[in-house]
Amino acid sequence: MKKYVAVFLFVIVVLLTGASGCVGSDGEPSPEGSAPAGNPDEFSDSGMKTIGVIGGISWVSSNEYYRMMNEMANERLGGLHSAEILMYSVEFGDFSEQERLAKEGDWEPLRATMVDAAKRLKAGGADFVVICSNTMHSTADDIEAEADIPVLHIADATGKKIKESGISTVGLLGTKYTMEDSFYSDILWKRYGIEVIVPDETDRNYVNSVIFDELCAEIITDESREGYVEVIKRLEDAGAEGVVLGCTEIPLLVSQEDVDIPVFDTMTIHAQAAVDYALTQD
Repeated sequence: MKKYVAVFLFVIVVLLTGASGCVGSDGEPSPEGSAPAGNPDEFSDSGMKTIGVIGGISWVSSNEYYRMMNEMANERLGGLHSAEILMYSVEFGDFSEQERLAKEGDWEPLRATMVDAAKRLKAGGADFVVICSNTMHSTADDIEAEADIPVLHIADATGKKIKESGISTVGLLGTKYTMEDSFYSDILWKRYGIEVIVPDETDRNYVNSVIFDELCAEIITDESREGYVEVIKRLEDAGAEGVVLGCTEIPLLVSQEDVDIPVFDTMTIHAQAAVDYALTQD
């Protein structure tokens, strides 16, 4: 009887040992600890910086940032490699209330939220911060000063791309704050010599309402696309040689194929700049 019990236990041990092994994509067991594909040392040797992402404002564009940065890193590194990313997603409902207070002149709650998010990312090991929002780059200086971590500014990335194109005058679409405040246009003008034209008040109100009432809720309609195209045409008539999609949700609605003048998709430009910087050797 003891002999049979011993044999039975031996069979069980063998089965469990085989089941616990790693299985490769071809169905065959892989050596424990081996890389799934490509050069196992390539990623670690790349010296990639960790991208700290402040997302959730809104989550719709943050989702696209995450996808694009990983795809872009994979294009550079090959195999199954991806970007090293930490994301802190701000709860947009509470954040919207803080934005309302900011419009009334009380910026402290909103700034505190952004600085806190950056501090969390730094504590988690992020090397620099990417803000998935054009508007919230208005807090970039506060983040750098109070969280002591660099911010990769979306207006700088966009300004460089516009400068490379040879264009000197652009139309700017975004939230009312981005279009009406100087934090964005000043960077384009003072650092890159790019003149900025914004829509008239009626069009600014329209562009802003589509962003918050539709795009941030992942509502994409042909009617709004046509409305934005008309706004861009009026900017072109006013002298714009290109148009900056200065809200990270707008590229979900409008693309180059919709308009005649060059389109500067700030979300894609920013994501590419983040990956390029993350892979830059210091």
